[in-house]
Amino acid sequence: MLAGDLYIADDPELAHDSQRAQTLVQQFNHSVPSDTDMRRRILDELLGSLGDGTEIRPPFHCDYGYQIHVGARTFVNFGLVALDVAPIRVGDDVQIGPYVQLLTPTHPLDPELRRAKWEAAEPITIGDNVWLGGGVVVCPGVTIGAGAVVGAGSVVLRDVPAQVLAAGVPARVVRSLAEGRG
Repeated sequence: MLAGDLYIADDPELAHDSQRAQTLVQQFNHSVPSDTDMRRRILDELLGSLGDGTEIRPPFHCDYGYQIHVGARTFVNFGLVALDVAPIRVGDDVQIGPYVQLLTPTHPLDPELRRAKWEAAEPITIGDNVWLGGGVVVCPGVTIGAGAVVGAGSVVLRDVPAQVLAAGVPARVVRSLAEGRG
């Protein structure tokens, strides 16, 4: 699973890990907004790592949790779906808009393999100081470079370089952000 090899998703060990995650996700999503300490404890137990000063707003959904690593001072708005069959790494000072999807699973093109329930996955990496606008979908195997901005509603199929604005379906580089502020 971690190496991008095919695997069966309903493997008993994976099913156990998924059930554990779903229990913690449900606790997080039904927590009292003012109980930030409890929310942090749940996320610390669920996620692989969580940086200081990071806020994730419910609802939040993931497959396993332990494959998700989020840096310091990152803000995740409502409705993040992070399918972490492969690792998802989110840097420091990242802004993630509402209803973003980080999707690591892939499926074979061969219909017989799909019918047999085979899957694979590729990691996602989001660099420091990235902003993902609302409704962005990041597909398997994508890296988004530090300081990049991805416009709302974009579908990111390929790597996005550092310090650029990318937008569209599929997302394409619109312009560089390295020349100045804006």
